[in-house]
Amino acid sequence: METLEGMKRTHHCGAVCENDVKKEVVLCGWVSRRRDHGGLIFVDLRDRSGLVQVVFAEDKLGADSFHKAETLRSEYVIAVRGLVSFRSEETINPHMETGKLEVYCEELRILNTAQTPPFYIQDNLDVDETLRLKYRYLDLRRPEMQKNLILRHRVTKIMRDYFDRNGFLEIETPMLTKSTPEGARDFLVPSRLNPGKFYALPQSPQIFKQILMLAGYEKYFQIVRCFRDEDLRADRQPEFTQIDVEMSFIDQEYILNTMEKMVVELFDKAIGKKIPEPFLRMTWQDAMDRFGSDKPDLRFGMELMDISEHVRGSEFKVFETVLQKGGQVKAIKVDGYADIPRRELDGLVEYVKNYGAKGLAWIQYTENEVKSPFKKFYSDETFQKIAEATGAQKGDLLLVVADKPLVVAQALGELRLEMGRRRNLIDPDKLCFLWVVDFPMFEYDEQDDRWKAMHHPFTMPCAEDIQYLKSDPGRVKAIAYDMVLNGVELGGGSLRIHDSELQEKVFEAVGLTPEQAHAKFGFMLNAFKYGTPPHGGIAFGLDRLIMLMAKRNSIRDVIAFPKTQSASCLMTQAPSEVDNKQLRELSIKSTIKHEKKETAE
Repeated sequence: METLEGMKRTHHCGAVCENDVKKEVVLCGWVSRRRDHGGLIFVDLRDRSGLVQVVFAEDKLGADSFHKAETLRSEYVIAVRGLVSFRSEETINPHMETGKLEVYCEELRILNTAQTPPFYIQDNLDVDETLRLKYRYLDLRRPEMQKNLILRHRVTKIMRDYFDRNGFLEIETPMLTKSTPEGARDFLVPSRLNPGKFYALPQSPQIFKQILMLAGYEKYFQIVRCFRDEDLRADRQPEFTQIDVEMSFIDQEYILNTMEKMVVELFDKAIGKKIPEPFLRMTWQDAMDRFGSDKPDLRFGMELMDISEHVRGSEFKVFETVLQKGGQVKAIKVDGYADIPRRELDGLVEYVKNYGAKGLAWIQYTENEVKSPFKKFYSDETFQKIAEATGAQKGDLLLVVADKPLVVAQALGELRLEMGRRRNLIDPDKLCFLWVVDFPMFEYDEQDDRWKAMHHPFTMPCAEDIQYLKSDPGRVKAIAYDMVLNGVELGGGSLRIHDSELQEKVFEAVGLTPEQAHAKFGFMLNAFKYGTPPHGGIAFGLDRLIMLMAKRNSIRDVIAFPKTQSASCLMTQAPSEVDNKQLRELSIKSTIKHEKKETAE
């Protein structure tokens, strides 16, 4: 292979401009596309900045150099020296930033060859994601993937500048810490120097950032890796990146305003989107009542409407039994879809069952009549009152769920999103930001038969609700808040407890004995006794944020080296087995028995 000795790059491919015409340039990159027109070879040369067309003309290069150009194939790494020229009018490519220009090669060096890639290095690729992840180094070469990671870099740069201007300090916290299993499972790391003991990888720097407030640093932030051993989906990874923020001597209003201004600046500078201020605010209860979700997508309406009082007192046992047990009957209105095919209605029944509902009812207000599976149990007047209450007109469809309030919210909330997608009601270019506030402090876990912290046990309860911590935990609200964008939770936070006695009461409310609390968080409770300031903060999911800004459907497209849904890396084959010697050094033993491989006779 040839080298770059004596040939220094002067321009990136996508940076060649009209001011460079008639100038000599040196370019380096990958052969994206090659076209041989006999005596003329055209190559689209690519680097991370973009593409430019390079022309190899036999009459200018000479036979030997032209023969070298004939050997070029996709993904060869080359360097070229040549003159920039305007393309003729009829050959201008409007789809390339450099489409008016081309470079006539005077010298070609082949720096490396390449095998035929398993897929094309191009955008809008229709290939199985498994193959992309196996050959991630090739997938990352594609322009759209490079744009995603360049956007990620730009976003974190803007964030750091914003925080620095506003008096925040970036401080690192430990990767090897104490296991405090609350919520997701910890990733454990055995300690060789302390046999039988384990570190945990941090699910978040929560405890450490609170300690930093106690230590007097007042404003902290960190762009930090976090780890959770949980089931995966499009917006989850076992290792992810968090924008972690904490502040002292502040209130909720200060935190929300500070983070709102950061996000507005971020979208303006990174992708040129002007976001109106202030963001809409909505209580948790209002969000659940109206949208069935604590992260509602506000790009379209179709709100949940309670029709319980209109259907109460009938012989229709499905509704009546639910209402007598304290449940509710709610509906969403799908405009102009009374003619929905029956097979689609049957499919929607199965759809809501995935979210806990026992079934789905409906009312079709057609041009000539009202159709409903429960029509015989109610008068025409009742259906008219339901129409008036919901705003349903001829041609509209009501989809109805009856169950416990949380089941109705989840099932009907998910159905709302599904119908929004099917009816093309969601504008992909619209950005609807929202603060959800006044969360419940606790949620009841029926499986474990105990109350659990909805956010985490360090969240500050509202002052007027502290009296109910022991007697009625479900009544307690937290000074907690989430930022939501287009139905995705970007980040969440709270004011924190800074009093050790109150912290112990909250631990008691979630079922931790004083001994258990001190075993897990003793160092923190002790620290609180030495003058802890009022403080609070928030954490954003960087991967989700970039996913939305880049208009991608999965965070795997904005992470350089993500894991699959089985938490494995197809490129490096991690996780992998280790030999028994390593296990013995760590004083651990695997319970997995491997069958001995049969040897050939």
